[in-house]
Amino acid sequence: MFDHLEIVVLPPGPRFAAQVRFRVNGEDVLAEAVREGGRGPYAADVLPAGRPSPLRATDEARRLELGEPECTGGCCGFLTVVVQRFGEIVQWSDWEMPRESPLDPDPYPLPELHFDASRYDAELARAEADRSWQVRP
Repeated sequence: MFDHLEIVVLPPGPRFAAQVRFRVNGEDVLAEAVREGGRGPYAADVLPAGRPSPLRATDEARRLELGEPECTGGCCGFLTVVVQRFGEIVQWSDWEMPRESPLDPDPYPLPELHFDASRYDAELARAEADRSWQVRP
């Protein structure tokens, strides 16, 4: 059984530009990992116009930043995951979790996730094509 990924873009607000949140099986990944929800990556960084998204899964493993706590990632660390494609499976693994404070012990990481590669690619293509979050002059 595969996990289900949904990429949600929150519109820009008074404090932040449009940001991305990731829902897996209906649960907000950042809210699960960071108390009070934190901030996801900026949409312009992970869903750039005219070039491939860093969220694309390839056979080369790479670490992606999925969010940070309200105090900033420079203080308590970032939520990161290693993304890699294995044939028809996209795997998210080797989570690094932000801490509640720099003195806290390492938090328990999220579980390894597996996505059907065609569904993962389709969800990413849908999110890349939806530019409704962009501020228009």
